[in-house]
Amino acid sequence: MSDYIAIIHKEPESDFGVSFPDFPGCITAGSSLEEARKMAQEALEFHIFGMTEDGEPIPAPSPLDKVMQDPNFAQGVAFMVHVRLPSKAVRVNVTLDESLVSAIAAVSKNRSKFLAEAAWEKLNREQAV
Repeated sequence: MSDYIAIIHKEPESDFGVSFPDFPGCITAGSSLEEARKMAQEALEFHIFGMTEDGEPIPAPSPLDKVMQDPNFAQGVAFMVHVRLPSKAVRVNVTLDESLVSAIAAVSKNRSKFLAEAAWEKLNREQAV
């Protein structure tokens, strides 16, 4: 997991725009602050996934003071976006109830991906408490 700086911008008569100093070209927007924050998470994770698929290196997060010295971001408000960076998959052997495996297979073509996403969702809920 890593935290990256996002900059939220708001012009009169526009939505809340979000950009990422460490990821030029990765932008999103939302009609409310909460929607912009949520969209920022999704946009950054999708962007990082694409970079990984293309074999591009993922930059280290920049320090806040350096980002805020950039005149392009001086009028924005910084906030942190917590993302899960892709890593190497590891094969594991698990035992599950047959009916659970059938239920998963009925809704997903990729059981491993389904189980990994379910585990991350559970971990995120546990950490939020």
